Amino acid sequence: MTGSHTMQHIGLLLLAAVLLQTIAVAVTFIYFSNVLTTMKETFSKSSVSCLMRANLRTIKGLDLSSAEGKDDPCWQVTQQLHFLIEKSMSNRYQKEISSAVKDEVSRVLPSLVIQDQDAPPRPKVAAHVTGSYTPDADRDGGGPSNRKVYGQKIQSWESEKGLAFLQNVQLSDGELVVPQAGFYYIYSQTYFRHTLMEEEEEEREEDDGAPTESARGKPMLQYVYKKVGSYPVPILLMKNARTTCWSKDAEYGLYSIYQAGLFQLEGGDRLFVTVSNVSTIDMDEKSSFFGAFLVS
Repeated sequence: MTGSHTMQHIGLLLLAAVLLQTIAVAVTFIYFSNVLTTMKETFSKSSVSCLMRANLRTIKGLDLSSAEGKDDPCWQVTQQLHFLIEKSMSNRYQKEISSAVKDEVSRVLPSLVIQDQDAPPRPKVAAHVTGSYTPDADRDGGGPSNRKVYGQKIQSWESEKGLAFLQNVQLSDGELVVPQAGFYYIYSQTYFRHTLMEEEEEEREEDDGAPTESARGKPMLQYVYKKVGSYPVPILLMKNARTTCWSKDAEYGLYSIYQAGLFQLEGGDRLFVTVSNVSTIDMDEKSSFFGAFLVS
């Protein structure tokens, strides 16, 4: 009997030990599960706070833009992340914009090809010629109006002195000769000076009794032409006009005409300017000028 009771006590002790061990393992599992859950929540909140630049230290009153805040790892990670995002977005949109611009340019100007960076640079082609004061005999060298063109050609352009220059462009007989094909921006300005003496001379040339047109009402015209080897007649590129009108008490009237445009030219094409009356042009270099430069 004594041995039987002893065995029962031992069995109860073993059962109690197993139950206690089971309870301890369960409690430990629950404890560590809660710890892990808390750590995950804390890490998640901290990550979101870093991305939003509002971590717990900022909530407590620490300004992360200060020197102390810049030492915080969260601030550094956030800054690096923003930098990478901005760089990625910038590169992406730059490529998209460049591609869109290139497609649009190719659509509008099919022959305008954007050069690669590795391609050799194209030579600079430009010219700016200015008015030049010359004797009247030379100034009227354009002579009477040519049947093939309107107006009288201005021939007395200055190509070397003052503001004038030629770069890979020739000036011959008042005409600019372009060296190569491409799109050229062409511009021209002429400064008209009508005097009362000219008006009186024109009126005396009219027959007595015939209706006369006062110089104050005559139009001033400017034309820009190009000559091409494949066509016998100069081609009109641009024209502009103004009508003289000034006070009767004034001794003279001053007017300027400016025009410009982008045109496709071939190598060897020649450009020149004509006006309605070349003798009325004020050939000051800052007032009357003519030029062109290669765009692409």
